[in-house]
Amino acid sequence: MAEILFELQKEGIFKKVLYGGDGNIPTFPDGAKATFHYRTTKANDDRTVLDDSKHTAKPMELIFGKKFKLEVWEKLLKTMKVNEVAEFTCDTKHTAVYPLVAKSLRDIYKGKSSHTHTSHCCGMMALSEQGMGYSDLDELMKSPQPLVFILELLKLELPEQFEKESWSMNEFEKLESIPKLREIGNEAYNQKNYEEAANKYAQALGMLEDLMLQEKPGDEEWKKLDQMKRPLLLNFSQCKLLTHDYYPVITHTSDVLDREPDNVKALFRRGKAHAAVWNLKEAHEDFARVVELDSSLKKAVAAELASLEQRVKEKEKLERSLLQGMFS
Repeated sequence: MAEILFELQKEGIFKKVLYGGDGNIPTFPDGAKATFHYRTTKANDDRTVLDDSKHTAKPMELIFGKKFKLEVWEKLLKTMKVNEVAEFTCDTKHTAVYPLVAKSLRDIYKGKSSHTHTSHCCGMMALSEQGMGYSDLDELMKSPQPLVFILELLKLELPEQFEKESWSMNEFEKLESIPKLREIGNEAYNQKNYEEAANKYAQALGMLEDLMLQEKPGDEEWKKLDQMKRPLLLNFSQCKLLTHDYYPVITHTSDVLDREPDNVKALFRRGKAHAAVWNLKEAHEDFARVVELDSSLKKAVAAELASLEQRVKEKEKLERSLLQGMFS
């Protein structure tokens, strides 16, 4: 421990252990995830509190090796045991970027996070001139100063011990995860857990969209990714159909039909969704095209049309009854 403290002091960081924690200091490989609480104060006499994660919805999570903006937090956490609480006084060279990080975390907590990206230098200059929306951070931006971080390391998970979120994955990891998510979604679907299945298909679709944004539309790699989307869109649409959430069905089956105008599954599912939301003309058009493309579905389409006709009759009867009641 003395060696760790000495190395930190050489870098302008002073550590004070407040609670010793459990066992030995673990290893922190790239890809591992630390879950921790943080409390940030000024290093002045009154120790003005800037942020305290215990006042937000949940603790902070950091994945090592992903170049978190506040690099010093990785360095500090790597000196801690699980369940340890420690106070770190950090020189200004380690804390100058804190206002940017704090703004992002506060905005996320308030539900108004922005996904726009700027370079570190340009972002700092722009926010210094325009303000950050928080007076204490504006002050820190204009006059950087040493800060004190009180960290409590709640949990450390190795890469194989947790399911990574999309933002923390590289391209290869996303490509590997997509078929796994589809398989998990299929298992949930077979168990009639349609909400869970839809969530897994949506996760896979999100990763595909991220990957496609990195390719030029129309290029061979982009076409491969686009091809992978269609079965997922159809599976997602089927789940939404079974949970009576019809408008996403229309949207996503239409996406499939933009690429494959004769996709019978997409037409049939879109026809059912149109019928459910009283788009009668569109429903009849989709069902007619289904029978034209696949005559074996004639009986299924007839059943859907008969159900639709019965619903229309019931609706008209109800409307007549209401009109009669109004004028009786």
